[in-house]
Amino acid sequence: MNQALLTKPEGQKRAKILALANQKGGVGKTTTAINLATALAACDRRVLIVDIDPQGNASTGLGVNRHARAVTSYDVLLGDAPIGTATVPTAVPGMSIVPASLDLSGAEIELVQSSRRREFRLRDALGAAAQDYDFILIDCPPSLNLLTLNALVAADAVLVPLQCEFYALEGLSQLVKTIERVRRAFNPALEIQGVVLTMFDRRSNLCDLVAADVRGYFGSKVYDTVIPRNVRVSEAPSHGKPVLLYDMRCAGSQAYIHLASEVLRREQGALNPEMVQ
Repeated sequence: MNQALLTKPEGQKRAKILALANQKGGVGKTTTAINLATALAACDRRVLIVDIDPQGNASTGLGVNRHARAVTSYDVLLGDAPIGTATVPTAVPGMSIVPASLDLSGAEIELVQSSRRREFRLRDALGAAAQDYDFILIDCPPSLNLLTLNALVAADAVLVPLQCEFYALEGLSQLVKTIERVRRAFNPALEIQGVVLTMFDRRSNLCDLVAADVRGYFGSKVYDTVIPRNVRVSEAPSHGKPVLLYDMRCAGSQAYIHLASEVLRREQGALNPEMVQ
């Protein structure tokens, strides 16, 4: 990795908040959240993952036992606990997580019944943590519900994991329209930070065709890095570890390191345009 990317940009005092969102399940969203966060932490960035998926896969994948989740993102969203109380460290130095619980499945109903800033609950909560981190990654549920809306309102940008399969672009227009609505109504600065192609099989011509279609639709928003299908990536969550801790040398780990490099390069380029070559 370019040594310049390990240097934190001058003047960056507030966390970059990225919502990882795709209403289609099984696209590698949580896997990307965990392993991108780990790779960013390895680059000496302070990283917080906020798990707002009721399934809590990001929390499980980082080894946070369900019985140890006394305070979770549910309590934060309902205003019953500050985000610092819900934050727990992980095995990755410099990386913490706000875990999720099944209680989140009922949080949407409770938020709907509340008329007071229900779309801004997560943004308000993250305000207290934004100075303590360089990146905050929000792992959204695989649906465009009120939990995801809270993430989009709180985020600076959206990172979209997209599986390389025949139906990859189907339904994605709905996410784009949702982002446009959020931008108009709640968060004018929201943008698509990037699209990352996941589960890429270089032996399949279909993957190449899908990648070409996605790049034709999103252009430079699509990262150069693609995440390959890799058995070590699939095995790592069952051990409660990011794949970078489970097997640093595997193809999946190396891909996430390269993805982190691209994320940092884009972020430094946004802050210092003269650095972009």
